[in-house]
Amino acid sequence: MSNTRPDTAPEILILGAGPAGLACAMELSRKGKRATVVERDEQIGGLAKTLTLREGDDVFLTDIGPHRFFSKNQYLYDFIEDLLKEEWRKVPRLTRQFVDGKYYNYPVNFQQVVKNLGLLRSARIGFDYVWARLRYGLFKKPLRTFEDYVVANFGRSLAEFSMINYSEKIWGIPCADIHPDWAKQRISGLNLWSVFKNAIGLGGKKGPKSLVDEFYYPQFGTGRIYQEIGAHLQKNGTAIHCQSEPVKVRHDGTRITSVDVKTPQGVVTVTPQKVVESVPITRFLELLDPPPPPAVRSAASQLKWRAQVYLFLTLNKDKVTDDNWIYFPSKDIPFGRTSEMKNFSKDMCPPGKTSFFVEFFTFEGDAIWSMTKEQVLDLVMPYFEKWGFFTRAEVRQAYLWKRPHVYPVYDSHYKERLDVIRGWLDTLQNLVYIGRPGRFRYTNQDHSLEMGIIASRILLEGRRYDMDTVGSENEYFEKGPIYEKRI
Repeated sequence: MSNTRPDTAPEILILGAGPAGLACAMELSRKGKRATVVERDEQIGGLAKTLTLREGDDVFLTDIGPHRFFSKNQYLYDFIEDLLKEEWRKVPRLTRQFVDGKYYNYPVNFQQVVKNLGLLRSARIGFDYVWARLRYGLFKKPLRTFEDYVVANFGRSLAEFSMINYSEKIWGIPCADIHPDWAKQRISGLNLWSVFKNAIGLGGKKGPKSLVDEFYYPQFGTGRIYQEIGAHLQKNGTAIHCQSEPVKVRHDGTRITSVDVKTPQGVVTVTPQKVVESVPITRFLELLDPPPPPAVRSAASQLKWRAQVYLFLTLNKDKVTDDNWIYFPSKDIPFGRTSEMKNFSKDMCPPGKTSFFVEFFTFEGDAIWSMTKEQVLDLVMPYFEKWGFFTRAEVRQAYLWKRPHVYPVYDSHYKERLDVIRGWLDTLQNLVYIGRPGRFRYTNQDHSLEMGIIASRILLEGRRYDMDTVGSENEYFEKGPIYEKRI
């Protein structure tokens, strides 16, 4: 990455080198346009970067929470294949929930639920589903919250068994306070009836292979996508300045006029013609000079972000499980999800070794947020030893990372607050805001890439596109085609 001071008068300034910002810069570069990119961290890729941990001669790689790739957009598959070539590989998927000492496939496997829970409890699940369909279907009970949505589609018993508890663990608020947009975005089209039909072979014609079965993943971690984008950009004249961040954004009410960027060499005032921002939207509003109107500041102050704490363990063990991810919906278990990087690619660990990535959902200021690495390790080890995953003696090293602004919280009033903010930001004619943090939308990396591509078209064509259509497919979010590589 560039060690020089940023250009003080670029045509396009991109704030943030996560998936959205880098995709925007890449598309501009392909069209012959150079941008200046500034990134706060030492490494590009945002939450999709891959970290390298060296322990003597052994090298372990880990994503900051693994990111499998799936999309309905063939252009994105071609985009990444062009970058990674033979590193772009299919991986079999196994994702399960661990509840009361038993594994359950995710999404729900009807036959497995019946086998694990028994006929009586399974019958109760079926009864609750029929009753829910009557209440929300025949009697038209409105779907006002996430709780309404999952109860309507799965019945109260199954919703409480594997969805309501886990969702409350993620967001830290009751499901009755979570907006139904969360369900519509993530599990639309998935319900108990569709699960049952698939279980008995009545799912209709076989469509594209679902990501329940397999997905694409880079050989050396998701961060390879962004490393290759960065290399391409620098080769073609687009400067990326790491350890650099905006500290003041001036505007005249209709346009952004200048941005003060803090760099290792000092603060530089940049006067771009156009600005793309992918930093957290609430942080961006704090940087504006003059400040936004009081109604906008009030709306922003009421938006909430969920943070995460990550514990990464390297192990003197060949394998823990066969799973890519394991979800832990019980609130009695302090962590929410684990992953084993070796099950994404064997090249993420040395031969005969493995690693284990543990995720905690939190608010800044919660107890887990303030814990040391040793305290977090002491917290989790009794669970892993009890379940037979691994012992303390098999742990080589432990690493702890903390990230704020990971998940935008879809509480019951987030939408009207966000509408106030966006309505005002859209009056700044030379600003485009993108990505999960920039738009306050919980989307995956493929959608962030897509937003970046759309942003480049906005800049090149001078007309607006509806960014909110990205990732709004009206079906189960994690179901999509696995495109074959081009010949």
